[in-house]
Amino acid sequence: MPAERRYPAAERLELSETLHGRDVRDPYRWLEEADSAQTKEWAAAQDTLFNEVAADLPTRGWFADRIHELMGAGYVGAPVWRGDRRFFTRRTAEQEHGVLHTVDPGGDTERVLIDPTALDPSGGTTLDSWQPDREGRLTAYQLSEGGDEESLLRVMDVATGQDVDGPIDRCRYSPIAWLPGGEAFYYIRRLAPELVPEGEDQYHRRVYLHRVGSPVEEDVLVFGEGRDKAEYYGLALSRDARWLVLTAVKGTASRNDAWIADLGESGPDAPRFVPIQEGVDAEVSPFVGRDGRLYLFTDRDAPRGRLCVTDPATPDYEHWRTLIDTDPDAVLTDIAILDGAELASAQLLVAWRRHAISEISVHDLASGERRGELPLPGLGSVGGLIERPEGGHEAWFGYTDTTSPSAVHHYDGRTGAVSLWESAPGTLDLPEVRTDQVTYTSRDGTAVRMLVVSPPEEADGPRPAVLYGYGGFSISLTPGYTATALAWVRAGGVYAIANLRGGLEEGEEWHRGGMLGSKQNVFDDCASAAEHLIATGVTTADQLAVMGGSNGGLLVGASITQRPELFGAAVCSAPLLDMVRYERFGLGQLWNVEYGSADDPEAFAWLLDYSPYHNVREGVSYPATLFTVFDNDTRVDPLHARKMCAELQYATSAPVAEQPILFRREADVGHSSRSVSRSVRLSADQLAFLAHYTGLKVDDRS
Repeated sequence: MPAERRYPAAERLELSETLHGRDVRDPYRWLEEADSAQTKEWAAAQDTLFNEVAADLPTRGWFADRIHELMGAGYVGAPVWRGDRRFFTRRTAEQEHGVLHTVDPGGDTERVLIDPTALDPSGGTTLDSWQPDREGRLTAYQLSEGGDEESLLRVMDVATGQDVDGPIDRCRYSPIAWLPGGEAFYYIRRLAPELVPEGEDQYHRRVYLHRVGSPVEEDVLVFGEGRDKAEYYGLALSRDARWLVLTAVKGTASRNDAWIADLGESGPDAPRFVPIQEGVDAEVSPFVGRDGRLYLFTDRDAPRGRLCVTDPATPDYEHWRTLIDTDPDAVLTDIAILDGAELASAQLLVAWRRHAISEISVHDLASGERRGELPLPGLGSVGGLIERPEGGHEAWFGYTDTTSPSAVHHYDGRTGAVSLWESAPGTLDLPEVRTDQVTYTSRDGTAVRMLVVSPPEEADGPRPAVLYGYGGFSISLTPGYTATALAWVRAGGVYAIANLRGGLEEGEEWHRGGMLGSKQNVFDDCASAAEHLIATGVTTADQLAVMGGSNGGLLVGASITQRPELFGAAVCSAPLLDMVRYERFGLGQLWNVEYGSADDPEAFAWLLDYSPYHNVREGVSYPATLFTVFDNDTRVDPLHARKMCAELQYATSAPVAEQPILFRREADVGHSSRSVSRSVRLSADQLAFLAHYTGLKVDDRS
């Protein structure tokens, strides 16, 4: 008879401190030190425990096979045009990562430019971004290794495939604004670590002008000196290269400053920036169109968004004129301008999300008058609207829904026709599912929407269900093809995705209703979603799991500490859980505009009140919980999950054999992009864990 499983020993410190007049305990602070012998011993013991339990999960292989099969759909990205040359990404069923291709002018033969797996057969290298120059002769691209997201910037000659510049470090996800001729570009780079205070090497960004082939030491500083260390910058250059637009946002704030510079007046080395907006509690995304107007995509005085225009020479707010007004029920998400000579009059395509479902309308460019709407394949999500930089009558956009892998569609402004441009490359036997959008009432009376994906046949009693949420940072959860969700439903379960406050599904007011002192609304929305699924007979508390990652991991942590009786199981991935000390680690200081800072007494009070790590109660029967973390995560430090796991293992009254608290970690991978193989293994472990502890049986399903 096998020995009874026990949780690894973890020293419990009598450590507490008084902050803003309140006693704050921190018994597992020693687990913040990843490289200490004590932490390594604890982590190794947790690895052993997880591997023992995971080996006994009967559906692990089944889910791995199904998820791998469903991910075989691959994807294709919309084309990015430079004259008659196009660039695009595609991943086939056999590939671990998306591959950047090009099609040369005058031909139809595709050519691979960047294949991350060819560069690194281990699958640890990711292509984080790419931006061709205006002529399509060069492309700037950024690669990172091991999931650390510390991209190195290089420049490739498209004709030869050879690098002609770089690598340049400290350029994590930098935008690129090319000058004509491919001789120079504006970009963002952090200061060297030796030039900033200790612990601040992830901050202190600057805008530079770089000349291709020149040493980075000769780069021209354009903007950023003396500004807030947590600012991020955006760049855009008009088609005629006269107008440079610059935006600055502190961390992840939902407000920004913006400026415009006339390079015809100042030259590219010393742009003189004139304010478009400064010190305003609103966002604006400006760009200068081919018609010479300054377009302003903004939520200023319009929480669901509107589009304004003005003359670039008079960019301040008093001169803005509304071209596309706000919609009371839909959020403005994107636009594209079609102004080809073949058209009777120039058109403006406008993408919206109405309660998380995408729409595209057609308007007159000059007046903004609505002319019609594009037919879409279903109730799904539209990706970016792409036009040719030089103008024309065509647009491209991505589309996906619950059972439709990402595909590219084409719009012809001359005829109004929408057609499939290119489908996802994989051939699949997709499960039949039923998708319903339901509305439920949260604790304070707010109506919240939720997408519920289930098997098509009528349920014979409640089913095991997964409730997935995020609820923060203006991120909307919209319909999309997800191998994890489809595998769960194919197994006979229900997969629900809640549009919690904190996202942008209903505009900026919806976001602000779930941030700072209103963050508790997000957790209430999630609990009310669980109550709705139980009350309507979809599932039961013992059969319901809650799942989320990153900020969604915070959601899971708060859900199981505030309402443990609602859930039978939980998956908490790459989470924030110690909300008193989160700013001290990773990119935490970027997020205090979303959560608040523990240095502020008022914010500290609400952070401590919901901080999952500080709200674990001894003797409670907590749901079976799996923490999944990644050693190279440079956004959310795995210390959060380590501390919370130890605290739950100590406090829970549930036996290890019945409702275990487990810790799964991976090396050489980070917070974001990963290879297909790693994604399959992670998702299979997560779903097999949830299936076992919610009672989902898949033995008799193909």
